[in-house]
Amino acid sequence: MSEAPSTAPVCYRHSSRETYIRCTRCDRPICPECMHEASVGHQCPECVTEGRKTTRPARTAFGGTHAGRAGYATRTLIGINVAVMVLSAIVGGAKAIAGSGGWFGLGGAQTSVTRFGEVLGYAPYVMNGEIHGVAAGEWWRLFTAMFLHYGVLHLLLNMMLLWQLGRYLEAQLGPIRFTALYVLAGLGGNVAAYVFTPQNQPAAGASTAVFGLVAAMFIVNKRLKLDVTALIPLLVINLLFTFTVPNISVAGHLGGLIAGGAVAAVLAYAPAARRSQVQAIGCAVIFLVLLVGAVVRTQALLA
Repeated sequence: MSEAPSTAPVCYRHSSRETYIRCTRCDRPICPECMHEASVGHQCPECVTEGRKTTRPARTAFGGTHAGRAGYATRTLIGINVAVMVLSAIVGGAKAIAGSGGWFGLGGAQTSVTRFGEVLGYAPYVMNGEIHGVAAGEWWRLFTAMFLHYGVLHLLLNMMLLWQLGRYLEAQLGPIRFTALYVLAGLGGNVAAYVFTPQNQPAAGASTAVFGLVAAMFIVNKRLKLDVTALIPLLVINLLFTFTVPNISVAGHLGGLIAGGAVAAVLAYAPAARRSQVQAIGCAVIFLVLLVGAVVRTQALLA
């Protein structure tokens, strides 16, 4: 005598598996392999995928994603700075790392890498040599200089601050907004160095961007209604360092501080209703102001 066929429902994805569990969204039967725990009951894989498409990711108070908590942008920026220093040391040898005067005898020497990317107005590398510099069309210097350093001590001082400030700001702003802050602050410092220092005086270092991060810390914490008094010694020490240590680009540091503060203000105080649009437009305006400053300086040098 044959058994009656089973009338138990089967998993809609596995027709050989009987199940009495159903997806709480679509009511289709699902087996244990296909079920996903939900706040109420279980859901099938298709409903889970559909739900992810319609769920907005969590955002920080400034519109950034919480991916910034992992600090990937900060780590990447540090990695780029270190990689460029390694390249400079390979090309320039031991003196590119330390022992070449400046920084109390611990500064590194220039190499072909730093000469290629440092901020330089309009000057020959050697007497009566070919003219180089931003005014000669080498505009990339205003960007590349923020990743170059004269020796390991110069690099370490900047990377320590970038690691300390960057992780906090990236967690608050998100990786994209934090990267925009870093780049625009560095660019602002380099443009200031180009505009306000002698045309044949080179400058480089992440300190232009790092000073911008210091200003951003004040503004972000102020916007979050947090105490900023603990940050005052950090700013004072860095300003004393800027004005007392020889061979420091005062214009570059102050330019980075101002540019970073301006970008942070745009990011922190943009109205929530149109936050992303206002932030993008504000950053674009700051970039255009820096570009105009560089163009005006170039015309003056070529006049």
